Amino acid sequence: MTAVPATPSAAPATESAAPVTADATRILVLNSGSSSVKYQLLDMRDGSRLAAGLVERIGEATSRLVHTPLTGQDGDAAKRERTGPIADHEAALKAVAEELAQDGLGLDSPELAAIGHRVVHGGLKFTEPTVITGEVLAEIERLVPVAPLHNPANITGIRTAQTLRPDLPQVAVFDTAFHTTMPESAARYAIDIETADAHRIRRYGFHGTSHAYVSRETAKLLGKDPSEVNVIVLHLGNGASASAVRAGRCVDTSMGLTPLEGLVMGTRSGDIDPAVVFHLERVAGMSTDEIDALLNKKSGLVGLCGDNDMREIRRRVDEGDQQALLAFEIYIHRLKKYIGAYYAVLGRVDAVAFTAGVGENAAPVREAAIAGLAELGLAVDADLNAVRADEARLISPEYARVAVAVVPTDEELEIARQTYALVTT
Repeated sequence: MTAVPATPSAAPATESAAPVTADATRILVLNSGSSSVKYQLLDMRDGSRLAAGLVERIGEATSRLVHTPLTGQDGDAAKRERTGPIADHEAALKAVAEELAQDGLGLDSPELAAIGHRVVHGGLKFTEPTVITGEVLAEIERLVPVAPLHNPANITGIRTAQTLRPDLPQVAVFDTAFHTTMPESAARYAIDIETADAHRIRRYGFHGTSHAYVSRETAKLLGKDPSEVNVIVLHLGNGASASAVRAGRCVDTSMGLTPLEGLVMGTRSGDIDPAVVFHLERVAGMSTDEIDALLNKKSGLVGLCGDNDMREIRRRVDEGDQQALLAFEIYIHRLKKYIGAYYAVLGRVDAVAFTAGVGENAAPVREAAIAGLAELGLAVDADLNAVRADEARLISPEYARVAVAVVPTDEELEIARQTYALVTT
């Protein structure tokens, strides 16, 4: 196991973190879930990855850690895996530290500048990356009621990392931060304003780190500064969201108080008449928890056709499965509605960018979403769309008035960039 500083039982806040030295150029990025930790170690001199991995099923007898060193080695050949009980997040991070130390990248390295944490919900208070202090952590805890599935796990990861490296700056990068630039006309729900304010009910949006990264990379692809470009970003994974970005600032996004609003997703319904909830309670006798589970875990594509993997749905469509076809058509219909709506919000659109697992890999989704939008200046070149590549690229024909792009997202690099910029300024 790598050597780590002796620690007290309660991790201190990072107000007393040591200054970052000039040779400290590495950032460890942690994305802590309720039973998992994803991580990447990056060198900020060039943004290269030194290592990456995943710990899953924490707290179970079948815990699994997959670690991939990326320092000039073939990733698949160098990949290491360990299985067996990992009791909690502290044990998970200690196991990660051991793997990193085996590659000469230990957490005790003086080259490690900070640890950047993905935090899902930052409310209205946190609009930028923030060094985590006791006060910051308390505010993240106060936001748990509006992010009950995510913020508790993020907090656990932060506290564990503080325990392992109490001397190191810990930085929170919030999924909601990019969307705090939305005007009140887009952020407010049309409900009683005092009730809304009392209970923090408004549209916060999520996937903000991805939307920020992809909107900037799209501008770069067009050879322009982000301040010159209006972009519709379509983050399409199992969770899916759209954003309207004007001159580098988000002016609208599809997710709201929670990640349930907006597009049809893998297991989430997206937009729905709120009276459906009352109807299910009164007529079907369903409890609040049952309705919550229905809309978040048993709806969307899986609710419509039994599958939430777009590859499997497309296979079924190609074989003539009508249920899968209906699910695909509903998915595309909602997507087109948001493209059209955000075109109207922006007034002028320079590019539509597809990203995340489905957006980057499902050519039929991109083709269907843009089909019929020629009057808006949108078109897809079939040959360009069929190409599979890891880099950002245009898939629209040269004559198209609005560019259509595929831009692989890199949330970890974005978190690392924001973290490094904060601790070195």
